Amino acid sequence: MAKKHSWNYENIGGSTRVKITTGADIAHLGELDPKMWTVLSCPSTGLEIDEKSLQYIDTDHDGRIRVNDIVATAQWMTGAIKNADLLLKGDDNIDIELLNKEDAAGKKLYNSSRQILSNLGKEGNVITLADSADIAAIFAKTGFNGDGIISELSASNDEEKAAIAAIIKTMGSVADRSGENGVNAESIEKFYQALNDYTAWQAAAIEAPYGADTDKAIEIYNALDAKVKDYFVRAKLASFSPESTAKLDVQTALIESISADNLTGKTDEIASYPLARITDKVELDIDAPINPAWAAQFETLVAIVKPTEKAFTEASWAAIGATFAAYNGWKAAKKGGEVEVLGTEAIQKLIADDKKQALLDLIAKDATLKEEAESIEMVNRFLHIYRDFYRLLRNFITFHDFYDKDKKVAAIFQSGRLIIDQRECRLCMKVADMGKHNTMAAASGMYLVYCDCTSPIKSTKQTIVATVTVGDIGDLFVGKNAIYYDNEGCIWDAVITKIIDNPISIGQAFWSPYRRMATAIENLINKSAADKDAAMMKDVTAKINAAPTAAPAAGAATDGKTATPPFDIAKFAGIFAAIGMAVGMIGTMLTSIFKGIFELSWWQLIAAFVGIMLVISGPAMILAWMKLRRRNIAPLLNANGWAINAASKISIPFGETLTDIAKYPKLKLKDPYAKKGIPTWKKCLISLVMLAVVIGALWLTNLLAWAKYPSPLSCFNKAAVEVVETTESIEVETSNETVEE
Repeated sequence: MAKKHSWNYENIGGSTRVKITTGADIAHLGELDPKMWTVLSCPSTGLEIDEKSLQYIDTDHDGRIRVNDIVATAQWMTGAIKNADLLLKGDDNIDIELLNKEDAAGKKLYNSSRQILSNLGKEGNVITLADSADIAAIFAKTGFNGDGIISELSASNDEEKAAIAAIIKTMGSVADRSGENGVNAESIEKFYQALNDYTAWQAAAIEAPYGADTDKAIEIYNALDAKVKDYFVRAKLASFSPESTAKLDVQTALIESISADNLTGKTDEIASYPLARITDKVELDIDAPINPAWAAQFETLVAIVKPTEKAFTEASWAAIGATFAAYNGWKAAKKGGEVEVLGTEAIQKLIADDKKQALLDLIAKDATLKEEAESIEMVNRFLHIYRDFYRLLRNFITFHDFYDKDKKVAAIFQSGRLIIDQRECRLCMKVADMGKHNTMAAASGMYLVYCDCTSPIKSTKQTIVATVTVGDIGDLFVGKNAIYYDNEGCIWDAVITKIIDNPISIGQAFWSPYRRMATAIENLINKSAADKDAAMMKDVTAKINAAPTAAPAAGAATDGKTATPPFDIAKFAGIFAAIGMAVGMIGTMLTSIFKGIFELSWWQLIAAFVGIMLVISGPAMILAWMKLRRRNIAPLLNANGWAINAASKISIPFGETLTDIAKYPKLKLKDPYAKKGIPTWKKCLISLVMLAVVIGALWLTNLLAWAKYPSPLSCFNKAAVEVVETTESIEVETSNETVEE
């Protein structure tokens, strides 16, 4: 019983994963339980890896890389080379002596690689991806290469070369693997069929009634036919109704309407006039004046057909057309016209040489090399996978590249860098389906910025999503512009189109309640101000509109002045009393607060302050901590069509590596536009005045009573009032006792 392969494991991204570190691991991937794979499938396009490599790995060509595709490729690759550890290097070249000639695929690869090196004229045993990619160079100057196409290089004599050249000229060419223009079996069959059809058509030729001028005569006759028939109809009407002759003839008014213009530009209008002057004779005099727009064609036709009569009648005109009938029928039956350009002599020679079967035999000979040629293409497939397979495994079985500590190493789904708000966001992905992202992205628990990107170099537009894991979010908003650099170095103009808000850090969460409160207060103030402004403007507008129509009240003054209402002292006394009561209550409250504060020791003050801050910010920080621990990249990849099989969390320390923030050296720099400061003596004076005002306010409101400085105002100093009342009551009691005695 075969011993099972022993796997090694590592903890990455909050999950235990299999480590692929040896060629033996790759060779035994078929034994690895799919439940242990980080990814079950991913798209074969849109990733930061050569799409041709992915298409070669996609064995069933369904546009997705699945576990079975990876396993099949691993078995093929590890069988074709002597040492599977070579796959870990990721080279784009290999010494063909390292291929396993004991394996069927390895032997084919070896023979094909040797043939490629020979065709390219390269010495040594090393073949590169560039060597196998240039198919035209590999097959250059080779007459037979297994693609079912032959060129003049394939021909063995001049007659075959002439036939191939004639086929390309008349039927078009097909690109040969060598880069030459060639022909295939289909074009050969069509060519020789066309030769036979054209020859048979020429043999059945009808004598042209007017010799070499027949085609020209037919063309002119067809152009004049409708105009001549129109003339005969007009002449018949004139014969039937002589008084209508003038109306049927060319109208003088029409000629007068264009006489002032340049008549060379009126050819179409003149051509619409009758062919000749209308009379009651139903015949067209050959020598009669003809409409200038048709005169040249009419004269040419007369010169060709040479009529025996001096005038055309309907019958004689129709007779001319009849002479063309047989000739036109023969021309309409023309076949094989594609080869006519070769000329009669060349066609006759090609038929006499009859190289059709010889060319088809060359096609058959070329087809026998199909397997060998495809093996040469297999070398290109091998070298693509040889270079990229291990990188795909590091992003498929594990997410090793994503969690690599080296910032230069990026996962195949990381498409570039977004520079925004003094930050470089390195976790950027192309968005394949925005609808899926709208549904799934929020579950990632990350702060996401979606951007539409355009480039002056590339005509395409793309959407990306970037994660922000460091810094503040105050300056990030929809519509903000940024710059995006893709992995190819192309620069894109980016603009934020959507933001998914999630905590970035615990520190940012600490200030979030205060930021929200400030925003709410600002919005409330703005709304209140806007409402009051709108109400005031409405009231003013109403008064302005009502002023012109308002009638003076009965008994009102008529001198235009409004009577001033009498001063209501009781009303204002009530107002002042209310204000005094409010001030007193506020003062009492402040007194209680400050009294309680000043009764605390310094460490109690600090503890109280910290406690208040924790009460406000604590819940937000705890919630942020919980969300930050759950951050997961899997929902974003699922939205892009990946089937993620294991959680891929982004811890707080790891998240800080995904976004770089600008760091400036510690320098003492002077701002040339900074506002000039206030002199020191003025600052001291202002400080003393403000301190005096504060102490005075505290003293007047009896907030310094604890320091034995009671307020002189009885409304704030309740203790003094109570003492006075007590003294008065004692005096009253004393006087009462004296009276009794």
